[in-house]
Amino acid sequence: MLSLAQQAVAARSHIDRRLAEAGAGVDEAFRARLDAHFERLFTAFTDVYGDRADCLEQLAALLVVAAGAAAERPGDLRALDATREADPDWFLSNRMLGGVCYVDRYAEDLEGVRARIPYFRELGLTYLHLMPLFRAPEGDSDGGYAVSSYREVSPALGDMAQLRALAADLREAGISLVLDFVFNHTSDEHEWAVGAVSGDEHFADFYRIFPDRTMPDLYEASTREVFPDDHPGSFVPLPDGRWIWATFRRFQWDLNYANPAVFTAMAGEMLFLANVGVEVLRLDAVAFIWKRLGTDCENLPEAHTLIRAFNAVCRIAAPAVLFKSEAIVHPDQVAEYISEEEARLSYNPLQMALIWESLATRDAQLLSQALERRHAVPAGCAWVNYVRSHDDIGWTFADEDAAELGIDGFDHRRFLNAFYVGRFPGSFARGVPFQENPRTGDARVNGTTASLAGVEAGEPYGVQRVLLAHSIALSTGGVPLLYLGDEVGQLNDYAALADPEHAADSRWVHRPAYPAERYAQRSDPDTDAGAIYRGLRRLLQVRRETPELAGGALVGFRTHDPHVLGYQRPGPDGTVLVLVNLSEEERTVPAEALAAMTGTAHDLVTDVDVELWADVPLAPLQFRWLQV
Repeated sequence: MLSLAQQAVAARSHIDRRLAEAGAGVDEAFRARLDAHFERLFTAFTDVYGDRADCLEQLAALLVVAAGAAAERPGDLRALDATREADPDWFLSNRMLGGVCYVDRYAEDLEGVRARIPYFRELGLTYLHLMPLFRAPEGDSDGGYAVSSYREVSPALGDMAQLRALAADLREAGISLVLDFVFNHTSDEHEWAVGAVSGDEHFADFYRIFPDRTMPDLYEASTREVFPDDHPGSFVPLPDGRWIWATFRRFQWDLNYANPAVFTAMAGEMLFLANVGVEVLRLDAVAFIWKRLGTDCENLPEAHTLIRAFNAVCRIAAPAVLFKSEAIVHPDQVAEYISEEEARLSYNPLQMALIWESLATRDAQLLSQALERRHAVPAGCAWVNYVRSHDDIGWTFADEDAAELGIDGFDHRRFLNAFYVGRFPGSFARGVPFQENPRTGDARVNGTTASLAGVEAGEPYGVQRVLLAHSIALSTGGVPLLYLGDEVGQLNDYAALADPEHAADSRWVHRPAYPAERYAQRSDPDTDAGAIYRGLRRLLQVRRETPELAGGALVGFRTHDPHVLGYQRPGPDGTVLVLVNLSEEERTVPAEALAAMTGTAHDLVTDVDVELWADVPLAPLQFRWLQV
């Protein structure tokens, strides 16, 4: 019996012959990367498809696609490949700052985004995530996440030539372009979907389609409803009486990754985007890409194996590209997607949710526990830390973590939902509910940062809460991400729900159009917009100048006060101690909590010295970054 390494060597010989027969342009750089990563790709691919008689031929077809993409890769992107390979940890810099927006909402079209590059440089962006901008169905398209073509820009936004030009201009400005890789599903208008339902032999097995309810009923015995307002269960009916898998919206049809031709086709789309100039791909809905009867069809081992295979393909054909995982699941499962072989970047939904939890409760315990227990990631990887995103806020903390602190998870989530949609007495928030399920009591929350923090309500500490929330995202390490417009305190857009295309999706409330008036006020500190912008610019400047805030190393710190969050960011020449008062009352970190520290610390935020032998006072909702 041949070992796996011996099997890979034998397979490689066959692959090299197939590449030569196909006339694939294999240059020295491609061959060196194939040598370096082939065994990893072979292992992942055969783990999933090894029981098929045509497995080796399918792998050969995949590498022919990869070789073709590598041969077509523009010269400036080949140079970027070499730069990134020489400095693989480039994204761990304390100068990294991400921004995210919808093209149409923020800038009307791609040329509008291009015109805003000077502002992005003013803000200090080094990473720009443009929400889905590809051709999608008219009307409701789940914000573009129902993709009808991965190779065509939505005509309302521009065309592919303009996207290439924008990517080049951003790169020239030191800003990496980030796009979504929506690889779990396509829209029902994609040519693959149209072919599948019309009987095209090649596409017939690209989706999971069943003749009646027999198999859907068996699967739905263990899967959950993700969008109960849209349709029950995991399947939707086709006009001819058959049923097709649709985890999310009825027009988003899940791809069948049990078919290796689907993997190869999506790898081709991925490499096309890489050659457009995309430097980071956000892996959408990673948890759902593999199905197995009798399970919830989430976070299955094959999902990880497939991501490792996609990663290896990128390392071979477009090594400058990074993956960023999006998995809004149990915290333990979120962490499983983070590694050099899967996604080196990952959204940090637990920290995001617990920032809001701590502001509602004025209690640091759950967030402190999470930072001590769940913050660490493998070397060469990083969290993407954010205060809120385009999506809803779900309370993703682990029930077992909450129970250790005497908190009932179910009841606590109900409280948080009530608090942030203004149904709890004394709430400062003006959020709106999302996907409320009366049967299960489940719900999530939508709202801009300023509306959730109390700015919309005119609450006296609203601006300070916005700054406090961002101070945590900026000081815990990794890549901080701003939802553009939040840096000037944009508010909820309730009028969005009057649009028939958006009426059934309350997330559009926190996806407002470009807040021109607030941007015009950003230099006036007497306005909410100016106070928020000025405060954030100060934090961003301090972060860029503080090497201890690079990377992701974090050490917990006990403040002896449940209302005060504490943690340390160690660096080669010192430590930054972060203290955050989550309450509207003055608090004090007692001298005994600081007993291990001596001398004088410098508060980087206020630019004053603090004596560590004495109690350290904190004003209401104040945060300190103390350089020890």
